[in-house]
Amino acid sequence: MIFAEDEDDPFPVDDGCLFSETFSQETAYRLMGEELRITQLFGANLGVAAPVWEAALHLCRFLEDQSVELRGRRIIELGAGTGVLGILAARRGAEVTLTDLPLALPQLQANVSANAPPDGWPSAPPAVLPLRWGQDHLGFPADWDVVLCADIVYLPETYPLLAETLAHLCQNGAVAYLSSKMRREHQTQSFYEEHLASGFDVELVHRDDKQNNNIYRASKRTEQ
Repeated sequence: MIFAEDEDDPFPVDDGCLFSETFSQETAYRLMGEELRITQLFGANLGVAAPVWEAALHLCRFLEDQSVELRGRRIIELGAGTGVLGILAARRGAEVTLTDLPLALPQLQANVSANAPPDGWPSAPPAVLPLRWGQDHLGFPADWDVVLCADIVYLPETYPLLAETLAHLCQNGAVAYLSSKMRREHQTQSFYEEHLASGFDVELVHRDDKQNNNIYRASKRTEQ
């Protein structure tokens, strides 16, 4: 097993890279005083859903550094992948729903099960559900407290769909935290400045120059 505490993704994978053979890697992360054991399943057609991306770890540390209250909050994570971010929130007492494409759900559910606290979840076990942006969001409630997103802004064709989904989930006052590697080739900045900013108040709250990673806080503007 690999242990990671304040380090970047231990097994970086280029976008879209798939392996010819399936293998898994378990890594232990110490975050917010919690130890999480996260399995990453490579070569199972999961693509970018397989690894723990450094943007997720950046957001975990930001939430801790800023003392963002998680206990008792209703939280939904989009594009959860391995689930490290949402599982951590659940371990800290949040009521969490983890979402991703159907193909990623078995890995996600396995990590939820592997990280159940010995004395039980403080609130409730995280729910694991499929959510295709722009398609399934109307089947989800709109009364969340927090929406979490880590490194899900990388395909320009999905930007309108993601913005539409966020608008639904945040319509009753939820705050969204989005952590992104700012990839010029993927026009990541345009998502925040054009697609998201058209309906949200968007604030850059943290910048890591070394890792080229930004964290934004966004809230939906109230229609007049």
